[in-house]
Amino acid sequence: MKLVPDTSVIIDGRITSLIKKGEYPDAEIIIPEAVVAELESQANQGREIGFSGLAELQQLCRMATEKMCTIRFVGARPSFDQVRLAAGGEIDAMIRAVAIENEAIFLTSDRVQSEVARAKGLEVQYLRPELGEFSPLGIDQFFDEHTLAVYLKEHVPPYAKRGSIQDARLVRIREQPSSEYELVGLAQEILERAKRSSDGFIEHESRGITVVQIGSMRIAIARCPFVDGMEITAVRPVVDISLEDYARADAIKQRLTGRKVGILLAGKPGAGKTTLAQNCATFLSNSGIITKTMETPRDMQVPDRISQYTALDGRMEATAEMVMLLRPDYVVYDELRRTEDFRVFADMRLAGVGMIGVLHAENIHAALLRFLNRVDFGTLSRVIDTIVIVEEGEAHRIYDLEFGLRIPESIPSDGVVMPVVTVTDAETGEAALEVFRYDGEMVIMPLSGSAAPAERPAPAPESPAERAECPADERNGWRHVERDLQREIGRYTDGPVEVRMLSETKAVVYIDDKDVPAAIGKGGKNVASIVNRVGVGIDIRPRSESTPPTPHPAEEEMNEGGIRIRTDRKHLAIIVPDQSGRIVDVFAGKEYLFTATVNESGEIHLARNSTIAQEMQKRYTNGEVIRMRPV
Repeated sequence: MKLVPDTSVIIDGRITSLIKKGEYPDAEIIIPEAVVAELESQANQGREIGFSGLAELQQLCRMATEKMCTIRFVGARPSFDQVRLAAGGEIDAMIRAVAIENEAIFLTSDRVQSEVARAKGLEVQYLRPELGEFSPLGIDQFFDEHTLAVYLKEHVPPYAKRGSIQDARLVRIREQPSSEYELVGLAQEILERAKRSSDGFIEHESRGITVVQIGSMRIAIARCPFVDGMEITAVRPVVDISLEDYARADAIKQRLTGRKVGILLAGKPGAGKTTLAQNCATFLSNSGIITKTMETPRDMQVPDRISQYTALDGRMEATAEMVMLLRPDYVVYDELRRTEDFRVFADMRLAGVGMIGVLHAENIHAALLRFLNRVDFGTLSRVIDTIVIVEEGEAHRIYDLEFGLRIPESIPSDGVVMPVVTVTDAETGEAALEVFRYDGEMVIMPLSGSAAPAERPAPAPESPAERAECPADERNGWRHVERDLQREIGRYTDGPVEVRMLSETKAVVYIDDKDVPAAIGKGGKNVASIVNRVGVGIDIRPRSESTPPTPHPAEEEMNEGGIRIRTDRKHLAIIVPDQSGRIVDVFAGKEYLFTATVNESGEIHLARNSTIAQEMQKRYTNGEVIRMRPV
């Protein structure tokens, strides 16, 4: 019996197993040189299937020496162009020619190849993917019911991450290091299973790295030159949970079913983002909502009714075009890494599709930075309605985004109304961050509490004794921030920089009076840049305010009109009770200063650091008469 196997049969290891079972007694195995050349080319590119195929050929040669079969290599070696055009069928045509010339049975696991061979008049045996039970993989020996991931590398003892997402620890499995021979055998077995199993597939393959999905297990096989030594990493889920098991499940469900939204699931690698995403997908599907996924690699464990799509021709943009034709209600995008991913996510959301995205980010600030670096600020709140921070397998925080035109509350803005996105903690209702643009630069400014800092300032430790009352770990964290602020603001002043932390998100900085304008910058551009780098809100003040001046008596008469002045740490108030509710022009002597509205309490409030307030303080100190005239 003469047999000519093609590349697909050699790669999946079927022919040696069939010979061992006695399916082909006294078989003559004819290997076309085109098969050897294709496997060699794949191995030279660092592709795992090339190494797997060469290992199968070596096994056939050993079986031939044991008289289990005979083997010979025939045919011409393909040219470089023919190998390069293998995907177009050049190599397959050469293999079929060998089978025709030797009047042999043609073996293939490729459906298209089998149909073409039959059309050519060849006797074909098509080896379909095997279904049913398989014996355990060799890598399964490293797993138990508590193992999250296994890390194997040549010359290094095997390690595993065991426990739960909340309490995982890295443990050594054995003392003996893994050898390259052991890892090659495991890799070949994994690839054979991926080729033959209905729930296995090769998700990605490029020079030096192959990613395989077998059931719920994702396996990455890396070789030189991508890594300095052969390495196999296998990851699998250890618990089966549903959306109801999460602490904030009701809040998430409310946002999923209330209307089509854009939800971002953000967290560190291994925090449980993908698990939450697949539970959201399952919940939506169970609720009668048409749900699809877009993944690279496809490792979500979702019901069969949820179709899972990967990159079409290597491009998620092409996948999105096809998915949009299917008119889904929701798409789960796992995960956002490249600029193309963010652009596709935003485009689909703006088209009206509900989107759930998975993003690697340490916290809410980092999540916004990663998104804003790739998506225009003007579309942020229209693309993302909710950000869920995932930590240790739980939905740790939920933030809602709201867009509006207003004056930012977080830093002085000279009263300029601008587009602002407010990020609110959904559980407490407090505003956590403000996002806006200053002279072309994006600003993500933290807020302390739900009210503006000017309305509810946190108490500042003014003295060493007061600072000593802060917890030690908090002071240590503050010192790190203080050093960063001193370094950043020190670029704008030659004098000392005094930093006083009000809270973990707010600081007051005192510098020489003459350097304040340079540190703030035009329209606050410089201070905004520092806030983005350090991640702490900054209030820059002149050093003359470091020691509060002795205020004038609160009831001191400024002139015969009964105008009084009052100062505190934040404000300068002009008290004119007889002008309550009116718009007035303010004069110093005969010189016009500004126009303001007197509130119902009969006061005009000015920010103490503002130019107007400083001018008022100067005129008052010089003894000039301040008067007002209703408009």
